[in-house]
Amino acid sequence: MMKRLIKTFLVILMLTVPSLHAERIKDIANIAGVRDNQLIGYGLVVGLDGTGDQTTQTPFTIQSLKSMMAQFGITLPANTNPQLKNVAAVVIHANLPAFAKPGQSIDITVSSLGNAKSLRGGSLLMAPLKGADGNVYAMAQGNLVIGGFGIESTDGSSISVNVPSSGRIPNGAMVERIVPTSFALGDSIVLNLHKPDFTTAKRVTDAINEWVGLGTAATLDGSSIKVTAPQDVSQRVAFTSLVENITLEPGDAPARVIVNSRTGTVVIGKHVKVTEAAVSHGSLVVTITQNPIVSQPGPFSQGETAVVANSDIEVQQENSRMFLFNPGVSLDDIVRAVNQVGAAPGDLVAILEALQQAGALRAQLIII
Repeated sequence: MMKRLIKTFLVILMLTVPSLHAERIKDIANIAGVRDNQLIGYGLVVGLDGTGDQTTQTPFTIQSLKSMMAQFGITLPANTNPQLKNVAAVVIHANLPAFAKPGQSIDITVSSLGNAKSLRGGSLLMAPLKGADGNVYAMAQGNLVIGGFGIESTDGSSISVNVPSSGRIPNGAMVERIVPTSFALGDSIVLNLHKPDFTTAKRVTDAINEWVGLGTAATLDGSSIKVTAPQDVSQRVAFTSLVENITLEPGDAPARVIVNSRTGTVVIGKHVKVTEAAVSHGSLVVTITQNPIVSQPGPFSQGETAVVANSDIEVQQENSRMFLFNPGVSLDDIVRAVNQVGAAPGDLVAILEALQQAGALRAQLIII
């Protein structure tokens, strides 16, 4: 009965045309317990063209090399430190996707840990990747793909494009262990919104109850929605597919003004408004120029040549500009008024800060 019900709802969803601004639940929320896991490891990259670690300054590279050679039955003398420039110690990190199974491959990123100049042309030797619990979940090995390069001449001049000390290995790690998830446990699943919002959470709950049945979903808070799901794993997968393809219109974002103080970029949200306020925009420019004058003594005056300071001060006052914001002014009106007075992005930031200080800005001003 449950399978027939799920198939019926899937057919209905396929025949339903989503609204213009509707989004799928899978695009605005994820399932609790179904996530990626970070992996990290340490290894050696070999085969470099003299651009590896300077072993005199990176003793851990020598120690790692000795340990690796000892595993193959090669024991170096105690006082021997090999000076190899084609070896580099690296850190490896990767994301292990949810439900990844042993034998599947994942991409890895390799970054130099010492002072290697470039990893171009290098090969990563087999290295374990561990999770936060200390268990090994994947084994990494392969040839690096570097997106940059660095060249240095004998006279010390050099050129570098991008970062040659870091690279990637597509499908460079083999999964060795399964990460347990809570997806098949219990009688329900929990949807967590990417951006917590009470309006969106309510709309998600209402949409699921409308399509699946009243009482199926319940809002836990502004970020989480609990959905009753079948306990059979195969039915739960089909049910989750049904739920995540339901479309709805999320709640509007809060009114915000975001200012990048480094680049002068200003982003104004849709619902930004101001109350009634008058803004004056102008500037005073003071320029001081030093023009020293050389004073020459008269003939037979026994005087000495002297330099006399002479300063020119110029004051320029730009025409003051004042414009009025009526109550409830929207984004379009703000942009139009600022463009009419010819204000630059920096001036716009000052205007917005002044409006906020005056309590006339009905939005959150965020400066990054």
